[in-house]
Amino acid sequence: MAATMEELLEGLNHDLAAEFQAVITYRLFASLCTGPWRQEVRAFFESEIPDELEHARFLADKIVALGGTPTTEPLPVTLTRNNREMFEIAHRAESETIERYEERVRQADALGLTALKVQLEDMIVDETRHKEEIERRLLNWKE
Repeated sequence: MAATMEELLEGLNHDLAAEFQAVITYRLFASLCTGPWRQEVRAFFESEIPDELEHARFLADKIVALGGTPTTEPLPVTLTRNNREMFEIAHRAESETIERYEERVRQADALGLTALKVQLEDMIVDETRHKEEIERRLLNWKE
């Protein structure tokens, strides 16, 4: 099924809301983490924020370039004070983001928006790297 520009813009705005959610989530997880590995957990979440902000910048600019208006609302933020749950929440979010961006790649391709398709593929690489790093942190986690 061919995508329409309206569907693409709606999807990009959903992606933007998810990037806003990630920035808020990671900032708060960095503050809420506790325990003997607190500094490492904090550093990890803080290190993810610049990539998510860059994705949000790109999405907002692209939405405007395509004639839309960027959302100002993040998706709902889920918080926890349990370090393992923080990584599990982040893992789910990264997995969902990859799936959304893969759909957006198909939409951009159907509309002949090659540059957008390529940029989204680059963002999939970033999100996959984040997801894989989280998977390695969760591997053999002992409470």
